[in-house]
Amino acid sequence: MIGLGIIGGTWARHYETAGVLRGVWNRTAQPAFPQWRPTPEAVAAAADVVQIVVADPPAVESILTRILPALGPGKIVVQSSTIDPASSTKFLKLVSDRGARYLEAPFTGSKPAAEAKQTVFYLGGDAGLIAELEPLLSLVSATRFHIGSNAQAATLKLAMNLNISAHMQGLCEALALVRRAGVGDDTFFSALGKNVSYSGVTKLKEPKLRAGDYAPQFSVKHMLKDMRLASRIPGGETMPVLNAVRDRLAEAERAGYADQDFSALMKLMG
Repeated sequence: MIGLGIIGGTWARHYETAGVLRGVWNRTAQPAFPQWRPTPEAVAAAADVVQIVVADPPAVESILTRILPALGPGKIVVQSSTIDPASSTKFLKLVSDRGARYLEAPFTGSKPAAEAKQTVFYLGGDAGLIAELEPLLSLVSATRFHIGSNAQAATLKLAMNLNISAHMQGLCEALALVRRAGVGDDTFFSALGKNVSYSGVTKLKEPKLRAGDYAPQFSVKHMLKDMRLASRIPGGETMPVLNAVRDRLAEAERAGYADQDFSALMKLMG
């Protein structure tokens, strides 16, 4: 496992418990972590499967550049960072040119889902490779969808996050409206629970909105990165909701909320 953030660190501990972890590395050193290796090259040398969970396409490329010499036939790269389809196509070629195999494996599910092994993977690549990796990925996830190609899986992941972030902004605006009218949170969320718009986003973020607790499950800065990537996909620049929520997340970042949960969009409501 390369990348020991909120999700990568949780998955790595699940893999360690299952007895399959062979090495971990993180840009910020964590030498006390089980199976710690001093370099990403050492991880790639020790493991047949290298799973990458880092911040963005440049971070993925920097990792791949370092580990490419250790890749070859028999090695597999599972790329689980949220990236754009063009980057995915580029990375597939880099890995394939070394004789190794590549699977695009973005996911949905924040910290609570990762801890409960309820992650959902959106897999893009060869069906045979996906079947081969099924036992491994099932150790950290509840559901694995084969979306199609690597680029299609990357696109679907960005589309999912667009839907989530747009829903979050709508929820914040709705809550702000009723609070200003003197309607209590108990009444609002009880009514919303019987409304067709009630969703998993609402269920997950209701406690945070009620308590004003914006400890990160998925940060403003990471959701903003994803919306910027989505807006660069051909046609994305003309999508009004995408552009609006991207700009709103950028406003939250400028306000100092970058490392807080993206439900901190509520703090912009005044």
